[in-house]
Amino acid sequence: MQANLDRVHERITKAARVAGRLESEVALVAVSKAFPGEAVLAAVGCGQRDFGENYVQEAIDKIARVRQAAPDAPVQWHFIGPIQSNKTRQIAEHFQWAQSVDRLKVAERLSQQRPEDQPALNVLLQVNISGEETKSGVATDEVAPLAAEVARLPRLVLRGLMAVPEPESEPGRQVEPLLRMKALFDSLRPLHPRWDTLSLGMSADLEAAVAAGSTMVRVGTAVFGARERSAA
Repeated sequence: MQANLDRVHERITKAARVAGRLESEVALVAVSKAFPGEAVLAAVGCGQRDFGENYVQEAIDKIARVRQAAPDAPVQWHFIGPIQSNKTRQIAEHFQWAQSVDRLKVAERLSQQRPEDQPALNVLLQVNISGEETKSGVATDEVAPLAAEVARLPRLVLRGLMAVPEPESEPGRQVEPLLRMKALFDSLRPLHPRWDTLSLGMSADLEAAVAAGSTMVRVGTAVFGARERSAA
């Protein structure tokens, strides 16, 4: 686990250096979906603090397990999968970040259901930057009005944007949607005081995402290895 994390950080460092940036400008979210709680605890033991989950119940089981085994570790949990309306309460109660908000109704439910005794929930708007019919996310021309509505909701802090571009193996085509995301992010930043997070990049396109300006990469395979379908 430590060796995998070290390799990922080396990739981030190298990509940041090439882009004239600092590694500290890019946060690593270890995507732990479908990996057991023991794998998360091993990563926590290596100093990893941010974890991404797609499946609510699986995540809640792991959150409880990690809290019991490492109660003093300042772990941050990021929900990164499609958000169903009937799952918003669980996300609002158990996560620190909701990266995949793409509808006002979902944001309103998260706002209403965030417990008063917890800090405001950090929110990113998911953008369907490649225009894929089968992928979640708001269309680019709808981001600004949605952001304005979400920013007004209590118990939420709008932090920026997230996207999962259509996979591309050719570097030039890989970076194009990432640059469009950065331009969209920069265009809205002056309107939102806490707007500081652009979540782009996974194991296959980490370098391109850092070059484009990502401030947060979501990496699963390169950290945990090949996935096996598993509960917490």
